[in-house]
Order: sequence, then C-alpha cells, then structure tokens
Amino acid sequence: MAKNKRWLLPDGVEEILPAQARQLEQLRRELLDLYQSWGYELIIPPFIEYLDSLLTGTGTALDLNTFKLIDQLSGRLLGVRADMTPQAARIDTHRLQREAPSRLCYLGTVLHTRPDGFSGSRSPMQIGAELFGHAGVESDVEILELMLETLSVTGIDDIHVDLGHVGIFRGLAATAGLDEEQETTLFDALQRKAVPEINDFLAGLELAEAHRKGLAQLADLNGGEEIFEQAQAVLRDCGDAANTAFENLHEITALLRKRRPDADLNFDLAELRGYHYQTGVVFAAFVAEHGQEIARGGRYDMIGREFGQARPATGFSADLRTLMTLGERAPVRPDAIYAPHRDDVRLVEKIRRLRNDGEIVISELPGQKVVLAEVGCNRVLRWDGENWQVENL
Repeated sequence: MAKNKRWLLPDGVEEILPAQARQLEQLRRELLDLYQSWGYELIIPPFIEYLDSLLTGTGTALDLNTFKLIDQLSGRLLGVRADMTPQAARIDTHRLQREAPSRLCYLGTVLHTRPDGFSGSRSPMQIGAELFGHAGVESDVEILELMLETLSVTGIDDIHVDLGHVGIFRGLAATAGLDEEQETTLFDALQRKAVPEINDFLAGLELAEAHRKGLAQLADLNGGEEIFEQAQAVLRDCGDAANTAFENLHEITALLRKRRPDADLNFDLAELRGYHYQTGVVFAAFVAEHGQEIARGGRYDMIGREFGQARPATGFSADLRTLMTLGERAPVRPDAIYAPHRDDVRLVEKIRRLRNDGEIVISELPGQKVVLAEVGCNRVLRWDGENWQVENL
C-alpha cells in the first residue's frame, strides 16, 4: 500500500472519534444500567475462541460470517466472534451452571466477514440480553419488552415489531413428510415470497390436500392480528406441531398486548429468520425509512446441549452505533474546565478537588497553543486575587 494510503481502514471497519465516542459511552452506560434494573448481569466474553465452541448450534450462516485462524499454541482452529449469543449460552451452561433462570447482558465489538444487516458494518458493537432456563411465554414477552425499552431509552420512536414462529413451518414440513432437500427448497422460496414458485414446487409433491394448502398459504399469512383467524383455519388440519407453535405465538401476542397495548405489531408466519438456529418465536424491530431491522431476537432452546446442559433460551441483540444514529437524543455537550499552567500548590489542590467532585479538568501544558472548544472546555480556572475560581466562557 502506498504511504499516503496507510491510514485507510478495511471496508466495513470503522473507528470512533471523540464526539461520537462520548455519545456511545453515555448510551452504553444507560442501557447497561437499564438491564441491571431488570436483573440482567453483565458478562464480558472473549473476542476469540475455539471455533467449535463459538459455532455450537448456530448453523452455517454464522460459520460463513466468522473470521478463522490457526492458534499457534494448540494448532486448533480459532474464530473471531461474529455473535455474542452463543458465548452467553456457553457461559450460562458451562460456567454458571445454575438451576434457576439466568439473565445475562453484554456489549462488545463483533467482527463479520461480510457487512452486517443492522448497519452495513463488519464490526458492529453488539448489545443484547439473554434469558436462560425458562421455556414459558413470559420469558419471551420479557425479552420483547426489554427490546422495546432499549429502543425507547435510545430515543427511537414509531417502532414496528414483526413477529413470526419458526415452529409453524417446521411443524408443517415434518407433518407433510418433506425430506431435508425439499424443506430447504421450500424454505428458500418462502423467504423470497415467491408464491408461483412455491405453488409449482408443491404441485410436484405427493401431499395431503390440507398439508399442501397449509404450506402454500403460509406466504400469504402476514399482516395485523386479523390474520390469526385465517391462520387458525388454514392450520386446523395440519398436525399438532404447527398448531402448537401457532398457539404459542398467539399466547405471546396476548400477553404482550396486556403489557404493551400500544405496541405496533405485525405478523408474518413465513418469517423464518434464523431458521436453523431459532426454535420458537422470532421477532425484529423496524423504523420508517430504514430498510434494515434495528434489533432482532427470538427463542433458541437447546443450544446449551453441546455445552453439557440443554437449557431453554430467549434473547435479543442490536448494534449500538445504529441505535445511536437513529435515536433522537440530545448531543453530549463538552463540559470541561481548562486550568492554566502555574507553579501553585493552591491550583493543584483546586484541580484535585474538582476532579474528585466529578469535574473534567484539562491542565495546560507548557508552550501549548489550544483552542478551548477543540478540547471540550466551556469553563476556565482563573485567579481572583484570593482563590482559584471556575468561570464560564
């Protein structure tokens, strides 16, 4: 690389400058305090792990998004984390080993081989919360509420939440007797809402009419809560598994409506986000004029099985920088005090007291030329003849 290009960063990798870093840090503290008030304990997983641990239970999507390298000490394959959720599951199952439910939260940079869906970044700052050890709808609703509260603290309004349930399609496919290749083909078509392609594919299979109808109409079952009655009629003769999943989604919606009556909810029964990873309800938050989801989550039971204990789990995550960019929050104003360079013990003592009281004090260096606004100072220390006093600029 030419010398005058050495400052360039890889595509999708960003650095954070002081003004934005101040805002991010303030938001980080507020959100972690929010999670703590709900009983979620902060964990700090490692940035790099053995690959087989990092990808346990996550499917191929995360595998393709994970940077890999060889550990020079062990010779084993390592991965740079692309998602902190599996790490939280490992910590819950292997390190904490609790019988009671665990509530864990985290915040840290993850690294992707390709741009992330949240922000187009390859190094998003993932923030999230996970609840382990409870399989009921109450834990799913708690996570949904916490996601909505997160967006509210961030200053994001007019949030639309899309909900689906991977168990509906999974149950339909199993009851209809689809093999793995057929299920994968239909899964891909459903994600694209390719209705003619879905119908042509199903026409070539030997299926019971109820199963064919259920799979064919899945792509059209989206909208508000009015689709529940239609979905119930479509799924009535499609087996217990699909109907149990649908009832689970209905119960989650009813409880969420009690706790968040004003939430803007949309339902898509063909939404299979994280299909090879999630096991139950899936959801994502959207805002107007921003095409990508800004937070996502769902239920992913049994991921801890590979770590020694199968625990039900549900959670959500988001990119902190995306939340800060979209949120309407007052900017963090510079609020520092500039202290002149003087050989005066009274000045040294005054600076010490101010810093102990939580003030930011920047001391002048000999020969320094400074623009006070550049270093965030809106006040100065001046000698009034008797004491060092803080004065506004």
